[in-house]
Amino acid sequence: MRVGLLGGSFNPPHVGHLMAAQYVHATQGMDEVWMMPAYQHPFGKALVPFEHRVRMCQLLCEETSGWMKTSLVEQEVAERGGSGYTVETLAYLRERHPQTEFSLIIGSDILNDLPKWRDPDRIKQMVRMLVLYRAGYPAPNTLGPPLAEVSSTQIRDMLARGEPPAELVPSRVLAYAHEVGLYGL
Repeated sequence: MRVGLLGGSFNPPHVGHLMAAQYVHATQGMDEVWMMPAYQHPFGKALVPFEHRVRMCQLLCEETSGWMKTSLVEQEVAERGGSGYTVETLAYLRERHPQTEFSLIIGSDILNDLPKWRDPDRIKQMVRMLVLYRAGYPAPNTLGPPLAEVSSTQIRDMLARGEPPAELVPSRVLAYAHEVGLYGL
C-alpha cells in the first residue's frame, strides 16, 4: 500500500489541506492520504486542544470517499515518550506498517525550515518527499500548480475580526468549531 502523510497543526484544517491531499491522491498513485495532526507544536505555537483538531480533521476527511483518513500516530508516539519530531513519527510508522510505502507531503513554504528539523537526512532516507507548490512560495522541483493561497493563521485572523471564512473551511469543520466554541466562535 502507498500512503501519503500530511502532517500539520491543522488549527483549523482548511480547503488547502483538502486540495493538497486530493492532488497527491490523484496524481502520485497513493492508495490513501493520512492527516497527522501534531500532538503538540514542535516550535511551541499555541494550539486548540488535540482532540478538537483531530475531530476537525475527521470531518474534513468525510469530504472524501474513504481514501483520506485521520491518524492519531503523533499522540501514540508522544505517549511512548517521543518528543514530536517527524523522524520519530516516521520510524514508528515504518515499524508498525513494514509493508507500507510512505511519502511525506510538505508545502514549498516549509522548505527553508527543513534543515531545522531533527535529522532531515534520515527523513529523506525513510520516505519519499513530495513538495507541493504552495502559492507565493516558488521553489525548484515542486509538484503541481500553485495550491490555494490559504493558511490556518489567515483563518484564525479572519475569525478574530468576525469575518466568516466559509470559502476557506469546509462547512462541517466550521460548524464543529462553532458548536464547541473554538476560535472565539
